[in-house]
Amino acid sequence: MYLALLVIFLQCSELYTQERVFTFNTVEIKIRPSVKVKNGARMSVFCHADISKSTDFQLKHNFTIFKNGKPVFMSISDREDAQYEIPVARSSDTGEYECTVEAGGKTKSSNSLHVWVTGMTKPILTAEEKEVLEGEVVKLRCELPEEVPPLHFFFRKIKMNSTPKEKHVYEPYRNFSEVTFSVEEGDNILYFDCFGKRSVLLEFESSEHSNRTLVTVKEPFIKPTLNAKPSSNVTEGDRIQFECSTVVARMRDIEIILQKNKTILKSVQDEKILKYSAVATLEDSGEYLCKVEQGRASKTTKLNVVVSELFPKPILSASRSNLDENKELTLSCSISGFRKANFSILRKNSNGDISLKNSRNLTMRVNVNDTGSFICKAEVKGIVKESNPVMVNIYAPVSKPTLSVVSGLPEVVLGKPLRLICRSAMGTPPITFRFHKGNEVKTIVTNDTYAMFLDENIRQNDKKGYKCDARNNHSSGMKTSNILNITVIVPITSASLGSIPYGEVEDGHETAFLCSVKEGSWPIHFRIFRKTDHEVLLFETSENADRIVWRKKAMNRQDTGTYYCMASNRANVDVKSHPITISVILAVWQKGVIAASVLIPIAGAVTFASWWFLCKKKKAKGPSMEMSGSALATNLTSEKLTGQHNDGDYYSGSGYIEDSENHMKTTDETKAPVQKGTETVYSEIRKSNNDSVENRHSRIQGHPDAT
Repeated sequence: MYLALLVIFLQCSELYTQERVFTFNTVEIKIRPSVKVKNGARMSVFCHADISKSTDFQLKHNFTIFKNGKPVFMSISDREDAQYEIPVARSSDTGEYECTVEAGGKTKSSNSLHVWVTGMTKPILTAEEKEVLEGEVVKLRCELPEEVPPLHFFFRKIKMNSTPKEKHVYEPYRNFSEVTFSVEEGDNILYFDCFGKRSVLLEFESSEHSNRTLVTVKEPFIKPTLNAKPSSNVTEGDRIQFECSTVVARMRDIEIILQKNKTILKSVQDEKILKYSAVATLEDSGEYLCKVEQGRASKTTKLNVVVSELFPKPILSASRSNLDENKELTLSCSISGFRKANFSILRKNSNGDISLKNSRNLTMRVNVNDTGSFICKAEVKGIVKESNPVMVNIYAPVSKPTLSVVSGLPEVVLGKPLRLICRSAMGTPPITFRFHKGNEVKTIVTNDTYAMFLDENIRQNDKKGYKCDARNNHSSGMKTSNILNITVIVPITSASLGSIPYGEVEDGHETAFLCSVKEGSWPIHFRIFRKTDHEVLLFETSENADRIVWRKKAMNRQDTGTYYCMASNRANVDVKSHPITISVILAVWQKGVIAASVLIPIAGAVTFASWWFLCKKKKAKGPSMEMSGSALATNLTSEKLTGQHNDGDYYSGSGYIEDSENHMKTTDETKAPVQKGTETVYSEIRKSNNDSVENRHSRIQGHPDAT
């Protein structure tokens, strides 16, 4: 029975559970009257839950309404609707609203809805003081009691017939703000008001202006008076006195200041009057200002003063502005239309003017050190005036200039620029230099003591001399240098090397080497090298010639190798010839010795064989055969000796120089060209020897046999 009841209970529970199924369809939020509500109007927020149920059963609904993410209303109801009432909407009610409903363990939220409460409450302005003195401050407070920060506050100071002055304050955390305004000179009756602004959806919304607050201003002292005695129009040398005075409510912290062009002339404190006097000068003309200050308050009065000229500025004149040293200079000082004055003449100096004479006239014999500016001063009734400076230049004559090459030697390499310098050791600058090439003026330079000249047009046959002249403002005129002749150095071109014999030379024989150049300025430095495993300098010399000959007396097998020569001159460019190859071969007698050393043993062997044969035959045939055999042997021996010959044929080779290709060629195909080449080289060798016999200086290096 219990088991049957349990089954019935479980089935009933399952049926009950199946009957209470529900789901949220939507949750909606609405604003009445609209999402844009006027400040002070009634506003309602409605929340509705749309739910589907399996059967009609009751649900408890938990409603929560949020503003900007914070809950502002909560309600529990059997109904599917809830309402949040705001009787008087304020700008603080502006924001994002959202509704959330929870029922039976399920929760669903509505979309958010932005509500804008337009308009702001009127701000309240209060002033700390209703009556203030000039120089004091007015402290104001502006409040928006029903608004929520952040807020912007704007304060205005309003004065009759004047544009209001405004101050802005941003308050991120308060709904009120405080500022101060200074009370300035001329502020009598002041009005103040304020208004607020806030930012909504990137737009600014303004409140209406607050109540207008009145503040009255009292003067702490009256505007000062400024007088000049005897008058504001005076003459140079007169004494003028200024008086500045005021009337104050209280003497504490009062200050009177007298100024001219922002320069304070005098000041007094805690006094009602200021006095100042001075001897009037032309510089004293202008506007004077008297200022009275107490705390922040300040009042000013201006006075214009005119000082008439007692006498004009003196004029200094010089007999000459440019003159030679040891000449006389006369300086005269004068005042137009005025003669009774104390004059003095001075020379300007950076360390202080130097007095030359207390007179209106000065005559002096000058030197170069007197060059400079001169002035004169005139004094009448204590007024001293100074003339404009007069510049006087004293000149020493220029000395004869010297012209030289900047690099030192009077020479230039062809194709390189020539730099000349012209100097004048004596003479007062500025000095004007002129450069001449031949009779042509090339350039004019003005400088202190020297000038530079660059000639880039150098030719090989340039024979024109250079000179320069110099002059300044001295009356002696122009001085001219000596003529400078320049040597043009022609660089070496096309070095060539030849030899006699060419190619092959017998051991122990002499070889002559000829090194020549196509062109180049003398002297020329020649060097001959042999290159085997390393380079060996064999010979070097400097000659006033375009070729040299060097003879190697006895060649040996170690002299086999490659030879070349190098030539250079003062252009400092080494020119290298093409190489030639020399092979040292055996001499004829050496070949004969070798042949003899081979043939003599052979001849002996043949003779011995013949003798043995004859002896054997003699034994066989008798004495008659011995005689015939001996004659035959003798003939054979003679024939063998006659048949010996010299295997070392003599070959006389030759070589010649071809300038256009800078290398040596051999000619050994026929006897005639060889002989012609040999004679040509020897002819050149003889000519070189004759040309250079007087100018040669040489040293020989390398092989011990070299000469």
